[in-house]
Amino acid sequence: MLAIRLAAERGHVDHGWLDTRHTFSFADYHDPAHMGFRALRVINEDRVRPGAGFQTHGHRDMEILSYVLAGGLEHRDSTGTGSVIRPGDVQRMSAGTGIMHSEFNASVTEPVHFLQVWILPERRGLTPSYEQKHFAAVDRRGRLRLIASRDGQDGSVRIHQDARVHATLLEPGEAVTHIVAPERHAWVQVARGRIELGPHALSAGDGAAVSDEPALTVVAREPSEVLVFDLA
Repeated sequence: MLAIRLAAERGHVDHGWLDTRHTFSFADYHDPAHMGFRALRVINEDRVRPGAGFQTHGHRDMEILSYVLAGGLEHRDSTGTGSVIRPGDVQRMSAGTGIMHSEFNASVTEPVHFLQVWILPERRGLTPSYEQKHFAAVDRRGRLRLIASRDGQDGSVRIHQDARVHATLLEPGEAVTHIVAPERHAWVQVARGRIELGPHALSAGDGAAVSDEPALTVVAREPSEVLVFDLA
């Protein structure tokens, strides 16, 4: 079974400095029919103007992944970590018992475009921590590259949940297949481009919940970037 979440149906807020679209309920956007999928709680597509950003604020008990599509995102947090996240980088922040952080566009001339993903942790009260790794385009091209997992397999960042996140870059006509184990589920998020997922045509910003399917195949119809979440 596939349930499609179209980009145009997402929550949308334009703050001027931030243009953000919410796949699931977030902040002042509330849709009881879209509160998350399994442990996947948030997928926000954010565009931040040059020189602007999120002032210092706090999080608790959430696994937060940042995936930059264009530009650079400057991160600072209360663990003493500071970095700039660029395309190909994956940042994982475990908020746990509480963490304060800020995120700013690292450029004063170019916008930054990124996905912010929240995953519910397997337990509350974890020690806050941070991790960032780079996954080269060549390693994501034409294949599903594991970028986040519970055990840090294949050099992925480690998340505190039974979930595996893959990323792929596809040229027109290229396809990747993900096997969905019994009693597991998947979410497909099109970050850029246009794909086919079974009988469905999906474009940038579209997503799909997959349950009771033994496999899913993504076929690109133009240059595309796609995330695939494997969830308990």
